[in-house]
Amino acid sequence: MKLKVLAISLIAAGMFSSCKQEFLETKPTDKTSTADAFATTKNAWAAVNGMHRYMWSQIYGQQSQGGYAGNMLKVDIYGEDLVFPNTASSWLRSEYQWLSNNNPSHYANLYHWGFHYALIGNANMIIANIDNAVGEQKDKDAIKAEALTYRAFSYFQLVQLFGKRYVAGQPNSDLGVSLILTPSTTPAPRSTVAEVYAQIDADINEAIALFNSSGFKRNAKSHFDINVAQGIKARVALTKQDWATAVEAARAARAGYPLMSSADYVKGFNNYENNEWMWGSRIITAETNYFYSYFAYISHNFNSTVIRTNPKLIFSKLYDKISATDIRKTLFDPTGTAWTMPSSSYQRFPYMHKKFLVNDPANSVGDIPYMRAAEMYLIEAEALAAQGKDAEAAEVLYNLVITRDPAYTKSTKTGAELLDEILTQRRIELWGEGFRFYDLKRRGLKLDRTGGNHNATYTNGLMTVEPDDKRWQMAIPDEEIKRTNGVVVQNPL
Repeated sequence: MKLKVLAISLIAAGMFSSCKQEFLETKPTDKTSTADAFATTKNAWAAVNGMHRYMWSQIYGQQSQGGYAGNMLKVDIYGEDLVFPNTASSWLRSEYQWLSNNNPSHYANLYHWGFHYALIGNANMIIANIDNAVGEQKDKDAIKAEALTYRAFSYFQLVQLFGKRYVAGQPNSDLGVSLILTPSTTPAPRSTVAEVYAQIDADINEAIALFNSSGFKRNAKSHFDINVAQGIKARVALTKQDWATAVEAARAARAGYPLMSSADYVKGFNNYENNEWMWGSRIITAETNYFYSYFAYISHNFNSTVIRTNPKLIFSKLYDKISATDIRKTLFDPTGTAWTMPSSSYQRFPYMHKKFLVNDPANSVGDIPYMRAAEMYLIEAEALAAQGKDAEAAEVLYNLVITRDPAYTKSTKTGAELLDEILTQRRIELWGEGFRFYDLKRRGLKLDRTGGNHNATYTNGLMTVEPDDKRWQMAIPDEEIKRTNGVVVQNPL
């Protein structure tokens, strides 16, 4: 899809001054004033397209920070299900060793904070100006809906990383992140976790209503629509332990998105035309992101030093939980010798994967998966089980897993055992797609890398982290503390 050229100069609200740049930039750049940018809905659509492109663009000069895909990589690397076989590459090593989480000067925290506040700043510009644009009301509604969805999504990611976990029935009065809801560069103190989630709920509910009233039909899966907004609502509700809302939203989200076949499951997770994909970024060869792409770090076969020397492995204890008749088990090699590699320069290790593949090892192009229907089945099953609706939960889980494992039988487990089966299936299904840190944190679970193929030498001794450890709450970047003259206060270090 050819994007209309647009750039709006702004400071993303809540961001540090060192990261001023034109965050709605597309190539080639053709600067225009804010008034012109939102004079018509046609121009405003170009601003929305710029945000979609930002989701996979490189920022801050670090190779591992290729848009939101960089967040996905880090979130799984913080967990236990993705294993480093050595320390041959320094990329993402500090995240694997949890040396970045509590370090306010580390670029990973700077990235998490700045990336999402850039999206929020742009969303605020659109929300503040779109009502006065010339154009049809249905376009205004759809544009505002996309901006509100981006704001809800970004605050959801931020509060999970920098705030304490949300606990239903509790005040959730610990500090979350700064709520900036209008175009502004004035420093704002951090709002509470409860306040941030209340705003997320308000934004996503308004977005869903606007998508519904506009009848918006997107022309690419890089855009949001009502299904994706419902999917984000389901994620938020699951994190808040709002089980009934999670079930309802997940069902609505996956409507019209059939689960992929076994044949499609092993094709490399690189094409968002897959019927199961609900939301993703389309990456084309002409705009390849080479060594800062998602596939430059997660794929099996891109010809980069990271992939050749430090391929990502599945946790052997999780691999052992996958049924022998499950198609997903074929994506991992417990011997490290079964597959033909692109060349002899690729190192082999037990429990290597080939879930993510590039079509051309010389090019890191691959579409990035942000949301699939399978996740919605898993949200629904978990939320049903949490309400004690075991039979319904088992039925939903069966409808998913039977498409991956033809020998799977409907679970007869109940209570905690059924919930554990659902969560295990979630780990298997979503391996490498950017969920594990969030799942551990929202469930209040211990990180436990013991008893498998993690090597304490490579983890720098980081094998377990208790649920109450302060490192689950990431340090606010020093740059933000300085920029706001202390209005934004630091997490416990």
